Order: sequence, then structure tokens, then C-alpha cells
Amino acid sequence: MKKGLITSILAIAFSGIQAQSLPASPRLVVTLTIDQLRTDYMEAFSSLYGEQGFKRLMREGKVFRQVDFAFEGVDRASAIATLYTGAMPALHGIIANQWISRNTLRPKDAADDPQFMGNYTDENSSPSQLLVSTLADELKIGTGNKGLVYAIAPMRDAAILSAGHSGNGAFWLNERTGKWCGSTYYAEFPWWVSQFNDRSSPDFRLRELVWTPVHPASRYAFLPEWRTDAFKYKFDNDRTNCFRRLISSPLINDEINRLTEELLDKSTIGRDSIPDLLALTYYGGNYLHKSSQECAMELQDTYVRLDRSIAALLKMLERKIGLQHVLLCVTSTGYADPDAADIGLYRVPGGEFYLNRCATLLNMYLMATYGEGQYVESYHDLQIYLNHKLIEEKQLNLADIQEKAAQFLIQFSGVNEVYSANRLLLGSWSPQTERIRNGFHRKRSGDLLIDVLPGWTVMQENATDNRAVRLGTLPTPLIWMGTDIKAATIQTPVRADRVAPTLTGIMRIRAPNACQASPLDL
Repeated sequence: MKKGLITSILAIAFSGIQAQSLPASPRLVVTLTIDQLRTDYMEAFSSLYGEQGFKRLMREGKVFRQVDFAFEGVDRASAIATLYTGAMPALHGIIANQWISRNTLRPKDAADDPQFMGNYTDENSSPSQLLVSTLADELKIGTGNKGLVYAIAPMRDAAILSAGHSGNGAFWLNERTGKWCGSTYYAEFPWWVSQFNDRSSPDFRLRELVWTPVHPASRYAFLPEWRTDAFKYKFDNDRTNCFRRLISSPLINDEINRLTEELLDKSTIGRDSIPDLLALTYYGGNYLHKSSQECAMELQDTYVRLDRSIAALLKMLERKIGLQHVLLCVTSTGYADPDAADIGLYRVPGGEFYLNRCATLLNMYLMATYGEGQYVESYHDLQIYLNHKLIEEKQLNLADIQEKAAQFLIQFSGVNEVYSANRLLLGSWSPQTERIRNGFHRKRSGDLLIDVLPGWTVMQENATDNRAVRLGTLPTPLIWMGTDIKAATIQTPVRADRVAPTLTGIMRIRAPNACQASPLDL
């Protein structure tokens, strides 16, 4: 009797499991990374939006209001690499948009690769400096190379890193010519992009590209007292920098949509049951990277235009693919262009910090201690690179010199902390050192990382990119929208490295090879 009862229970249980079939994988996964998108701005300017952009995402999507990138020095390249690999810069190797090459002692871009020529550009590019696999790579492996992967972005690093090592193509706008360009790293430059360049790229419409506010100036709030007139930017009045200016304006997002529509029309992406990936990047930062005080009206209009671009993208996906077949993941790069220092009127404590002066004085100190020589080889982005070859020739201990240099630099005004490579790799653990370690790569980062006090301004030698230090967490959103995703708003912070395993889980492929994070419960 007992045996028969158990058998019956098991039979009912197994039949129930079989009846609960897994939801179908999406035909098309669209990742929309909006450079410098902020949750607080997205919400603060909502009275200026329509109903089909941000408001639709907030209404129908699962919204995580705060994403933590869990490492210091977040910028566009390091953020995108983290989102697509599910790993930290310590593993994936993209520590910044640029870092110092130990071979040339010059800044090296995250997408540089002299082995590959460009299409419609003289830039040499590939994802070779990305040291681990991405969700795009795993999609290619998991589908036997049948899944399609395309990336479109305003900037080269965003396109290359999101397309991964195995993508079908990565396209970005040439800031000198206004043509969509790519790299010979990818098998073939698509005919439809060349055709689009011949008749519809932004250079043909430069005179039409004029940025004025969508709404009357009186509808924009938070403006300084001196700002009452509407702005007007014509991009054809400066032929030297016209496309660079376009890329730093919200009008570039409409250009992204134009090329995306061409892709959807001319390729087979999203047409069959094998999941494909479309990785898009929009720009949501300040115009020409100015401070938010300088361009308060422009910033609000940027969000208005982002709202319209998102609405147009959703409408396009509905029309071309059907939203029931699409999973949309919208997130940000988790940083913002820094504002200028607080003016003296408000008497906020601070000062000016010069990395070049620090490096010069450090070299003098090391010469006085260890003898003649160029001990400081280079410096960049609050990092100092020591001359390892000289130190080895003098038979000195690198770890000892790093620690002595750190003790010297900590005495400088404006310096909060100095982290040596030896301390980060072998020293004791703390929550702060963990964040520094996550963003540190032993072969690409400097020997010394300087942490400047909040309120101080990091002064650049060319005096064009001075930035004030702020330690506050930037509110960064993550929004999921798809057929089987229930609308909700989550206040609990989530880590950025959980995005990739969540996407690979939905596509039923394995996570990227350096990913240790668990997927989110959607």
C-alpha cells in the first residue's frame, strides 16, 4: 500500500514538472547601455517625457534603481567590459578608457590593436585587450556560431567591447568624417553599412542637424539665474569638430537608431528561434563634457531626447521583430563627467592637486635615496609607473621602493591615501582595498595609485580636463523588459557583474569564463 502511494505521488510530481515547460528563449536580446545615465536625473525630469519611453520602461519593466560597479575609477570602457563579462577589471583587464603602455610609455586606448586595419577609419582596433570571454562570445559558442552578434555605438571602445571577440560586427561613428566605421578584425564589413554610408550617414545631413530644446525654455527647471534663453547648436559651423560635437550630443542617439533600423531590415537578426544579440550604446552625458552647471538646460533636454529615442527604438522593435520575442536590458556606465570645483562663494574646503608635480618630486626623492636615475617612468590618471628595468639593474627591491614612494606621496596636500601595487596584491583585506583591487590589473595599472581628498580638483597639464573629486555613489539604473518579466521597482542595490550571468541564463548558455556572480531573479 505504501509503495503504491509513493509511486502515485512521484508520478503526479513528475507529470507536473513536465507540464511546466520553460519559457521560450527570446529571439533577440537587446542590451541598451546609456553612457552616464543617472536614476535621479531620469526621475527628476519625468514631467518632460512622453508615455512611451522612460515612463513605459518604468511602468512595464523590472527596475533596479541602484547598480554598484564595485570598483574605483569607473569609466565608459571599464564599465562596459564589466557589464558584458560579469567580471571586474582585475580579471578582464580593461582598467580604463586608456592606460599607460609599459612598452611605449604612452597612453593606450582600450580598443587599440595595430594588427587590424579599419573600415572607413584609420583607427586600428580589436577586442584583443579584453582578456576574458563575454556574453556575446558565449552566445556564439553556445549556438555553434549561429547566433548573430552586432554592436552599434557612438564611440569605438563601446562598440568593440560589447561585440566581444566573436561578434559579427561592431560599428561606431568616425568623428572626423561622419561615416559609420569598423575593423577588419571582423570577417567582413557588411554591404548594407557601406550602402548606408553612401546615402544616409550623418555627413550627408550635417546642415539638418541642429540641436534646439524640444520644449519652451520656461519648462526646464533647475536653471542658473543667468540662463533664460534657449540654446541652438548648429553642427556644420565647425567642420573640424562637427562630428565630435555630434557624438557628445543626444542627436547621436537618433543616428544609432537609424543604423539599427538598417540592420534589422537588411540582416536576419531576430528572425529565427536561435537567440541573437544586439548591443547598443546611447550617449546621455553633458554636451561637450561640460559641467552640469554650464549646460543645465542642455542636460534636461538630453533626457527628453533620450526618452524619445527609447520610445522610437521600442516602436521599431515592435514593428520589426515583435516585443514578445525581445528581451530588453537597459543600463548605464555608472559614472558621470566630473563637475568643476566649487567656487569660493560657498567656501567648500578644497585645493588643487597636480599629478605631474607629484611625479617630479617623487623622482627627486628616489634619486636622493637610491642614486641617479629616472625612477618614475610615467604617470597617468592618478597612477604613477616606476621604472622596473632601472630598479632591477640597481638590484633594488621593487616592493620596498613602492612602499617608500607611497610613504613619501601620502605627505602631499590633498592626498587621502596611496596604494602600492604590492599592498594591493599581497596586503591585508578591507572593504576599501577590495574596491581598489577590483579595478587594479597587475600588468596594466601603475605601481602607485593615489586617492585624492573629496573637494579637491585634479589639475591636468593641459588645463582642459580639470575635475573635482566627489566620493558619493552615482545613482545608476538597470531595467529589464520582456514577456516573462513582471513589473517591479527594486530599491536594494545590485552589482553590475550580475548583468552578464542573468542574460546568459535567460539565453540558456553558460556564463562568461571569468564570471563568478550569480544571476538576478527576474
